[in-house]
Amino acid sequence: MQARYRKLVEGHSGQAKATAAGPRPLPAPTQAFAATQAAWRFWRNPRVTLPALAQPLLDGARDATAACQDYALVVHDWSHLDYASHTRKRDCLQGAHPGEVGYDAHVALAVSDRDGSPLAPVYQGLRAADGLHDSRAARVQAPVSDLDGLESVFGFVRDQRWARPAVHLIDRQADSLAHYRAWHRGAYLFLVRADADRLVRHDGRECLLSAVVAALAERGAFRPSREVEYHGRPARQEVAEAAVVLHREAYENRVVDGQKRKRRVRGAPLALRLVVSRVYSPGGALLAEWLLLTNVPAAVDAATVALWYYWRWRIESYFKLLKSAGQEVEHWQQESAHAIALRLLVAAMACVLVWQVARDGSPEGGALRRLLVQLSGRQMGHGVAFTEPALLAGLWVLLALREALQQHSAEDLLRWADRIVPKPQPSSG
Repeated sequence: MQARYRKLVEGHSGQAKATAAGPRPLPAPTQAFAATQAAWRFWRNPRVTLPALAQPLLDGARDATAACQDYALVVHDWSHLDYASHTRKRDCLQGAHPGEVGYDAHVALAVSDRDGSPLAPVYQGLRAADGLHDSRAARVQAPVSDLDGLESVFGFVRDQRWARPAVHLIDRQADSLAHYRAWHRGAYLFLVRADADRLVRHDGRECLLSAVVAALAERGAFRPSREVEYHGRPARQEVAEAAVVLHREAYENRVVDGQKRKRRVRGAPLALRLVVSRVYSPGGALLAEWLLLTNVPAAVDAATVALWYYWRWRIESYFKLLKSAGQEVEHWQQESAHAIALRLLVAAMACVLVWQVARDGSPEGGALRRLLVQLSGRQMGHGVAFTEPALLAGLWVLLALREALQQHSAEDLLRWADRIVPKPQPSSG
């Protein structure tokens, strides 16, 4: 089973096509149909569960996070997998918008605090009509709301006993006072993008977060932080910080008897750090502003907190590798969420291999990246040494070449290639 798992990971180590989104078996003496049958037996084996396939990812995350500097960053995000045209998938969810049909994926991705490098997914949940297909459980779980499910994932990450404490990074959909209080009680570290309209206490008075930001700007509290990229273009980041207290009642949205209900929940005042990050163009135009609430200790300066949130986009690059830039997950033909969830964990390991190559700082690692880009056939932009999709595409070619050389001599391969595309003969003139 370990050998078959390895073969399946290698088969996902490449650029899939929308018209042929299945894993590509590497060259082997056996027929392709035999490889398909072996894969089918693997997926049907009762020992192949979501936790079993998630374990290699957890092992990789544990080893990789040991090299983090002070903290291991864990980025959480959700992505809809669109299967509107897949009529054989009977357990799809009907989305909020017309024609939105498919599954909702929640991924927690471990990221390095040194340079923002993605390390490994540590949790995957796939929500379908029959429930939650959770990488921690062999059986389908009862679904909970996205935010209610986060604390158990935080606890699961803590249970991995990494060498570095985890800081959980989440976008604005997690701006919830009731959850902030619960996470803080649980001693979990978090960094969340907040809404400017949230009421807080600052300098002894109640005001909106937007008013706190205006006061910081008025007294010149913003300081240059670093040069960054914004949508691929050069930009500069400025950062300011303030202490705020979230003191009001929280509101919990729940569905009771099919009706949406809003319930008030009292709680103790919660002191948090507000870190404001502004991104400017070289000409001075404001491109983006992020209001970040965190309980990370003050020993981590505001510029570092802002940089951590800037690295949150790495999970978007992971979803890109799973979708159109790599695995073409939205064209997979498996007929159930469970089958998709199993295969996603295998495809994730192929992404982990690519990330290991990408962050290899040795001279051999640089040579390997250059080779993979050449094998991918991709053209890199000016000043860009490689992209992860290019590494993924080149990796399958390299693995296929290795398999071919184990079965045939290099001379045979060169002769057959010359037979198809003959080398040009020197001119007799």
